[in-house]
Amino acid sequence: MTRNKTDVGVIGVGSMGQHHVRVYRELNDVNLVGIADADSDRASEVAEKRNTEAIETGDLLEAVDAVSVVVPTQYHYDVVTTCLDEGVATFVEKPVLGSLDRANDLLAQVEAADVPVQVGHIERFNPAVTVLSEIVEDLSLVSARARRLGPEPDRKIEDSAVTDLMIHDIDIVLSLFDETPTSVSGSGVREGRHASALLEFDGDRMALLTASRKTQRKVRTLEITAEECFIEVDYLDQSIEIHRNSVPEYIEEDGDVRFKHESIVERPVVQNGEPLRRELESFLEAVKSETTPEVPVQDGLDALSVALEIEQETSPDLVMASTDD
Repeated sequence: MTRNKTDVGVIGVGSMGQHHVRVYRELNDVNLVGIADADSDRASEVAEKRNTEAIETGDLLEAVDAVSVVVPTQYHYDVVTTCLDEGVATFVEKPVLGSLDRANDLLAQVEAADVPVQVGHIERFNPAVTVLSEIVEDLSLVSARARRLGPEPDRKIEDSAVTDLMIHDIDIVLSLFDETPTSVSGSGVREGRHASALLEFDGDRMALLTASRKTQRKVRTLEITAEECFIEVDYLDQSIEIHRNSVPEYIEEDGDVRFKHESIVERPVVQNGEPLRRELESFLEAVKSETTPEVPVQDGLDALSVALEIEQETSPDLVMASTDD
């Protein structure tokens, strides 16, 4: 580490990778050594913009303590294992792999390398989810309903709506329920660009998830039904509403009968912040303290496993084509 700063780099500076570069440049205890990308022109352009250097991957890994891997999913295994061979702590964007074919190999290499490896499930670091996680500890959960909707992006994305979008909500549900689903079913249209899934759990609980690139409005919401209350989370606003003591009542007034339904609504304080910044700060803290990251590789693989089960039903052609080189 350089003067008590963590030396970091970014491999892959497409749309998301450039955000990693930006955040690392903003952190006071970080020294952004450089970036690498298969597209040398793009690497040079981003490096100039962010006042860093474009470096070949091998040279970059020799100079850093930690690195973000933000390349297309099909290259995750090769790039991550190269980083681990060099003993470099690694942050890899989700999904952690394109298939489960090399999952055990990756886990073995992570254990052998003995450096922190974190998977980029960013919603874990949404301030609203942080507060929600504390709230649900004392609740008897019944169900979750998540919607992650929006229009087609202006860039090409190889992953389906399930492995690109819904996987965030799969990860959140698995972390909140702390249980593996016993039944997974799904349905999709428009070549997997709009999909829904039903997860059922042993503990008499369920989750209904919808992801879409065909919706002309950006929606990122999560609803939790518990025995004690109903919770609404807006990921975009980073807000939470808790509805309790819902009481239906018929009121007679001047011969007319009207229906009234009231409940107590609580709005917990959420300290807003950028999830990516919080996520990378958490990763760097794991690097400095040499501890297990908040989202380890196994969590990433658990979410991927469920996502691939759903994708098998919603867009089977993509599953057949998805293999790690």
